[in-house]
Amino acid sequence: MRLHWKPALLSAALTLALVLPAHAREAASQHLNPETASRAVQRDKLVTQKSMVVTANPLATQAGLRILDQGGSAVDAAIAAQLVLGLVEPQSSGIGGGGFLLMFQPKTGLMSYDGRETVPAASSLDRFELDGQTMSFKQAVNSGRSVGVPGLLRALELMHKDGGVLPWANLFDPAIELAEVGFEVSPRLNTLIADNPELADKAATRAYFLDEQGRPWPVGHRLQNKEYAQVLRLLARQGAQAFYQGELAQDMVAAVAADPIAGDLAESDLKQYRALRREPLCMDWQQLALCGMAPPSSGAISVMQMLGILQHTPIADAEPQSVEAIHYFSEAGRLAFADRDAWVADPAFVSVPQQALLAPAYLKSRAALIQPDRSMGHAQPGKPLADSQAASDNTPELPSTTHLSVADAQGQVVSMTTSIESAFGSKIMVRGFLLNNQLTDFALSPEDEMGRLSVNRVEPGKRPRSSMAPMMVLQQGRPVIALGSPGGSAIIPYVAQALTGMLMWDLDAQQAVSLPHYGSRNWATELEAGTAVTTQAQALRAMGHEVREQPFPSGTHVIRWTQEGLEAGVDPRREGLALGQ
Repeated sequence: MRLHWKPALLSAALTLALVLPAHAREAASQHLNPETASRAVQRDKLVTQKSMVVTANPLATQAGLRILDQGGSAVDAAIAAQLVLGLVEPQSSGIGGGGFLLMFQPKTGLMSYDGRETVPAASSLDRFELDGQTMSFKQAVNSGRSVGVPGLLRALELMHKDGGVLPWANLFDPAIELAEVGFEVSPRLNTLIADNPELADKAATRAYFLDEQGRPWPVGHRLQNKEYAQVLRLLARQGAQAFYQGELAQDMVAAVAADPIAGDLAESDLKQYRALRREPLCMDWQQLALCGMAPPSSGAISVMQMLGILQHTPIADAEPQSVEAIHYFSEAGRLAFADRDAWVADPAFVSVPQQALLAPAYLKSRAALIQPDRSMGHAQPGKPLADSQAASDNTPELPSTTHLSVADAQGQVVSMTTSIESAFGSKIMVRGFLLNNQLTDFALSPEDEMGRLSVNRVEPGKRPRSSMAPMMVLQQGRPVIALGSPGGSAIIPYVAQALTGMLMWDLDAQQAVSLPHYGSRNWATELEAGTAVTTQAQALRAMGHEVREQPFPSGTHVIRWTQEGLEAGVDPRREGLALGQ
């Protein structure tokens, strides 16, 4: 098998220069039209020499670069950018949700932070039952019962303690200023508001997102959020503690209790929440190390399984949009998702055989199940341990999340994926921010059809399984790629495809994130609607693939270290922007 990886070198003698296309520099210097900015960056490969910020929204990218210009670290810039994303992308992430964070520092190496939400202490196994029946997914996601204890602020605070340079309070300035003066509603936000009629069902979201006639605010409308600004001022002064205790905590508890399908979030749940430093999960792959979050995230372990399986196939010799590439990539996805659904959950509650799942011999045996000319259909989980038994769990995981990647001139790197789960979370709004509905990432029913308990069932204090996959690729102990994506469970094939593009097909970062999406999450083989790969549907069906064409609204954002400098990949499907020096 050919390996197209070229060693990435970054000289310390590189000159300081802002290497941006002229039109991108012009867009960055004024109030941006996000759609224009996205198209501008997507046309040109962006390479910088000193630092890079890549986020899903131009205003967040600008906030991160502003912090770097003030002498802040990548950690500082990532926090400032995230606080802005919570304002301008309220459908995707925010302080009412959670996330997973990777940080690399030259002296201390790679660290990871778990800011995933937890189940309130009063919860029971029948959390998602109503009148003796399992709730519909739609009922569950738009209810107080879906709200987990938010973890993002605690994780950001913990990461800042380890890698921040500027004072915590300074990082809130860009978001506070923007919340006060307002920002223009983008085409994407306008469309998402229109696509979520449930926003009209709750007074706070109706008042913020809709006009007096109940219509979504039009594109270009300046949307202010003075309540969010007040909350940020409080958090800037008093730290994350002000979120988890006091009046703000009381307001969150009251809002969840007042929902028509009330939840059980308590002040004690908020007070007791802790973000966790976790040992990063790494796997050797060729001459590199693939690294990411350990469980309860299934993202990194599944991406690693896919790359580990694919190295035993001829995919590297296939054209990226060919039938062969789609077939092998989809079959690897089936196998990885079968294992994910069976074995991965919160390691504080179940024993996750992560090293066994990534063992070279195990991955080789899984790859041997792939036939070159015929789809396996629905894959079964493997037995990474001799005495292992699995229960099936195909809980949906909805695609409203965001990812950012930041690198500074001192070698610090952040790859961070955050979420409030489905679009606009639970639709419960408190003082200008939305609460998550992450608890629907658990199995809605604790048992499968054979009566076996799911490893990903609801239990008090437990963190739901996630597909978020912030990752870094290391070479000789230094990052050469930092990436991640939103997309629900499709995050796994998005990230795996971008890595396959860069590491196996020798694509640059922008080419890799712009590939038409395809893959399988152990059901149909999915092809991105409206792209060239849909022409392969007939040939795939002839090989036994059940084919489904659908939108794939990813937001994969990449920083890659090359001989030229820091190279950005900005997903053209979102309104993101990369800026650097």
